[in-house]
Amino acid sequence: MTTTMFNLEEMDIKLNTEYIGTNFIFYDEINSTNEELLSNEKIREHGTVLLSENQFVGRGRLGRKWLSEKNLSLTFSILMTENIKASNLNFINLGASLAVAKSLENLYQLNVNLKWPNDVLISNRKVSGILVEAISRGDNIDRIVIGIGINVNQHGFEGKFLLPPTSVRREFGKPVKRERLLSEVLNEFELILEEIEKDHESVLESWRSRCNWIGERVKIIDGEKELFGEFEDIDSHGYLILKDKEGTRKIIAGDVSLRK
Repeated sequence: MTTTMFNLEEMDIKLNTEYIGTNFIFYDEINSTNEELLSNEKIREHGTVLLSENQFVGRGRLGRKWLSEKNLSLTFSILMTENIKASNLNFINLGASLAVAKSLENLYQLNVNLKWPNDVLISNRKVSGILVEAISRGDNIDRIVIGIGINVNQHGFEGKFLLPPTSVRREFGKPVKRERLLSEVLNEFELILEEIEKDHESVLESWRSRCNWIGERVKIIDGEKELFGEFEDIDSHGYLILKDKEGTRKIIAGDVSLRK
């Protein structure tokens, strides 16, 4: 299998942002890009992006492990330290997956779907996952870190998965430039952050239009609880509305799967 090292200059040529990614940190190997941006007090510049070719303890939602493959995938985190509003956290969560989806549509004309709250799917196969974490000081959020993993040029995947994985290469039919994809995601994410500040309802509508699970029967696992019902919609804050025999309820967190 041919692998290509990441070319920072090639990524920078296509980057068109005011602050996202203008401070760019590259590691060949690291325990976790999210953990580094959460814990390293020396890194504070708003919009900093940290990319690593390999993570030893990369993680996804609900404590699951995220597997990256050197020179074939993208594993990176974005740091936010300014204009942080707790009320926007869930919009940022949804917006990150929307940025990945729009990028895959723009560059490769792929039919992308979104799974609540922030998985990116192609034909119900997972191509990308998001993990948003925050650190608070007293009543204020000190920093938010948005971790994004994208399967880019992998041929196949070993192991057992709740959702079968895929890669951009497998769906597009040929290898793609990781540098171009990363710059597109960062460009789209900055635009979505601006949109959240102006009109977060338009972000929710864009997300809804890409979620083909709305209206379907689903199972939701939240800790030790299992809930069943119809995925009716997302509300004005981006939380899932579940309709069951007792009525409707708001789901703030949980793992969603289709009922067979």
